[in-house]
Amino acid sequence: MIEKLKAIKERFHEIESAIYQPDRVNDIKAYAALNKEYSKLSKIVALYSRYESVLSNIKEAKEILHLEKDEAFREIAKQELALALDKKIVLEKQLRDALIPSDPNDSHNIVLEIRAGIGGDEAAIFTGDLFRMYKRFAEKMKWELSLIYTLEGTAGGWKEIVSTISGKDVYGLMKYESGVHRVQRVPATEAQGRIHTSAASVVVLPEMGEVEVNLDLNDVRKDTFCSSGPGGQSVNTTYSAVRLTHIPTGLVVSCQDGKSQIKNYEKALKVLRSRLYDREVEKQQAATSMERKSMVKRGDRGDKIRTYNFPQGRATDHRIGYTDHNLAALLDGSILEMIEALRVADHAQKLQSGESI
Repeated sequence: MIEKLKAIKERFHEIESAIYQPDRVNDIKAYAALNKEYSKLSKIVALYSRYESVLSNIKEAKEILHLEKDEAFREIAKQELALALDKKIVLEKQLRDALIPSDPNDSHNIVLEIRAGIGGDEAAIFTGDLFRMYKRFAEKMKWELSLIYTLEGTAGGWKEIVSTISGKDVYGLMKYESGVHRVQRVPATEAQGRIHTSAASVVVLPEMGEVEVNLDLNDVRKDTFCSSGPGGQSVNTTYSAVRLTHIPTGLVVSCQDGKSQIKNYEKALKVLRSRLYDREVEKQQAATSMERKSMVKRGDRGDKIRTYNFPQGRATDHRIGYTDHNLAALLDGSILEMIEALRVADHAQKLQSGESI
């Protein structure tokens, strides 16, 4: 880690000299890139400077303890050494976290897609439970959730529900929720009182803008239709709902949330861009895309990331073996602690695999 930090510090000073060169301002794009890198590295260099200072204090305190005979001075040195060692542990953790490459999409808003998998009516009801959990979580985080498309289940809940969530660092936290979620409980539709197992798939996509995804509108076919969901006479009788078909890929996106066809069209475009971006990422990362395709989108009971066990009142994330024993609170949106545990495990794995800035 020290060698990496030394290299970063050296690079930081190179950039510091470069950005003050008059000719650099002429190339706006290159200058902006340098400033962005400078800002990113400055935080690490500041931490590293504090770390070096603490290491110097530790060395000085140890030397005093080795040479000093006066007990009063030795006691002061012991206290300073203990304090410096505590600071060293904290700074080392902060430096390890800082060295982990940040996902450029972490600050993005998201498209959240939840679909019922195996389990029939109960899977649709569970999809509704998951949506409510994320809706409550968004409220706790002061994020804004907006519906895009819903397909209701015959006994309640939804067979499919698509929404967007906007706010601070939404994708950075919510990306860990992508996968198949499984529920074990006695469904409201079960007359014999038997425990059933059902599944729903959750897909979290970073919301992409026009600049980030090159979408040729000539490749998009737009169809309009009457919204089928609740919302009053004007929603159900006017052609406000929009269906977009991306002809080259066959991707289809529908939006029927509001009364305005224009707003529904804009929302559908956001989802289409996000899905196209996700498709490109899968192509670029073929080794992981096959695993992601089966784990996230199939909704099969055997491919699960998390189980919500109602009889035992707990939820277990199988990726890290983390169990929350307050299922009611979790389903009411208290999922930050579980997400933080996943984030810490993800960072640890990246450090172990040698990924760094």
